Amino acid sequence: MRTPRLAAEPSHRQIFAMSWPIIIANTANPLLGLVDTAVIGNFGTVHDLGAIALGALIFLFIYWAFGFLRMATTGFVAQADGRCESAEVRATVARGLLMATALGLLLIGLQQPIDWLAMKLFGASSAVEASASDYLRTRIWGAPAALGLFAIMGTLIGLGLSRQLLWLQLLMNGLNMLLDIYFAGHLGWGASGIALGTALAEWITLAVGLLLIWQQLRRRHSDPEAFWPAARLGDMGKLRALLQANADIMIRTLLLLFCFGWFTQQGARFGDAVLAANHVLLQLISFSAFFLDGFAFAAESVVGQALGRGQRERFDAAVHRSTHFSAATALLLSTLLLLLGGGLIALLTDLPAVRELAQHYLPWCALYVLLSFGAFQLDGIFIGATRTRAMRKASAASAAGFLLLAYPAIHFAGNTGLWAAFCGYVALRALCLIVGYPALRSSLAAGVSASG
Repeated sequence: MRTPRLAAEPSHRQIFAMSWPIIIANTANPLLGLVDTAVIGNFGTVHDLGAIALGALIFLFIYWAFGFLRMATTGFVAQADGRCESAEVRATVARGLLMATALGLLLIGLQQPIDWLAMKLFGASSAVEASASDYLRTRIWGAPAALGLFAIMGTLIGLGLSRQLLWLQLLMNGLNMLLDIYFAGHLGWGASGIALGTALAEWITLAVGLLLIWQQLRRRHSDPEAFWPAARLGDMGKLRALLQANADIMIRTLLLLFCFGWFTQQGARFGDAVLAANHVLLQLISFSAFFLDGFAFAAESVVGQALGRGQRERFDAAVHRSTHFSAATALLLSTLLLLLGGGLIALLTDLPAVRELAQHYLPWCALYVLLSFGAFQLDGIFIGATRTRAMRKASAASAAGFLLLAYPAIHFAGNTGLWAAFCGYVALRALCLIVGYPALRSSLAAGVSASG
């Protein structure tokens, strides 16, 4: 049966329509942390508040490290959808969900070692550590659901269903807020109540997400194979490609975490005020990333579909038009930071010394945001194409370059040199990926979609 041809060139309107729900979904996440803090701040103890800060940070690192489940699923689903292989789309979703379940159960099994290691790394008072351990041991039971949601979100992005992703994210956040208020506020269960509310919200949202995915895949079930094609699930070639892609993305993510952590650690050498100022500016960078991620996610979907079909015109249009939005957004955000950054800093801290230092280094923060769109967009392009090996190599090269830039820069210019090297790092991330871009583009002539 002849498959329908995808539109050759996605318009700016289509790219924006895919991006804005993701941007809203991303910016909704910080509100959840604010609600948790407000609930504990009003109904809990100071130890509970410290436990929430520590426990949330632990899960942030854990789940960020497993972000490959979302990214790899997006690329493989988008390419299979581009080839109109509905059976392979379903098999890819099943592989992602099975891997998420296995990893989630592994985390539950390792909760005691994780708890011990986390308490050793993040020194806190005995009261905070006890409350944080309760938080971790409760919330960890939501790990299979949280990781399963990564696979579901990757599927929705790969299929271009960003509005459904938005509603799913809002559902989880809304449930989380209500359950946290009930357990921690009404029942007075403190940090454990927050953890229980989060875990239950993850499981409920997973159930809704599975129903949503089932409905979407049923509509696309146009092939003669079973809905869950068991024979495809055991395809060793596909499994190896998935495992390789996941390993590459995990290494890339850990290198990214290392560079951000090293930046923070080096800033601490210049005193508590500098450390605090750098942290405030990093929050502005993180907020800007929510916007740039929206266009990168749209690029993942359309690039993957174009590569699956071997349609170079569609690929070029997806790259160029999503990059137009991303570059314009980065320019707007960096300009707003220069104009309004002082007010934003004042909202984040009332400490005069920290405000003054953050204002002093604000232009570097704005420059970082301006330069960062290239790294975001190229990440999206390479994820959609599942060129994860190139991403891993680029991450290693840019991390090494960052260290080589930073050591002399810090020696001669202190924290200013550190920020200059940090801006150089985000530019290097893009430059190292650009090296592999011509080969990626040329592969469309033969319809190649490997993870090389």
